[in-house]
Amino acid sequence: MEIILEILSGLHPEVDFDECNTLIDDKIIDSFDIVSIISDVSDEFDITIPVEEIVPKNFNSAKSLYAMVERLMEE
Repeated sequence: MEIILEILSGLHPEVDFDECNTLIDDKIIDSFDIVSIISDVSDEFDITIPVEEIVPKNFNSAKSLYAMVERLMEE
């Protein structure tokens, strides 16, 4: 989870990613951020994020992003 928080904080250091669960809904992160997050997460965890996983519910919070990463690492 720490790595996810570092990646997100690198994009928007002003946001409390531990508490925020409306990153997409409140337009805190945009499509360019998502591309960057996907790239960083893929490199860091050596996973591929399939296109069907690129949905708002997986990117609305650090927790949901981490849950997606854990799920993909198990596959």
